[in-house]
Amino acid sequence: MKTELALYQALISINVPEQKANAVIEALETDMLSHLATKADLHQLEVKLTLRMGLMLSATVGIMLTAMKLML
Repeated sequence: MKTELALYQALISINVPEQKANAVIEALETDMLSHLATKADLHQLEVKLTLRMGLMLSATVGIMLTAMKLML
């Protein structure tokens, strides 16, 4: 909220009409809500990546152990 208010005040101080200043603020808010990741999004991504890395590590170890058994 502080960012929107500061931007609004800055636009008004340079004589931007109030309607246009409001339009800029609304466009900014829409973009921020649709394009930026939230903390929950980042946490979910972190969990997903951790699971993938664990699966890849397990598969790699399994393949290496199998290859070592076949060599002996």
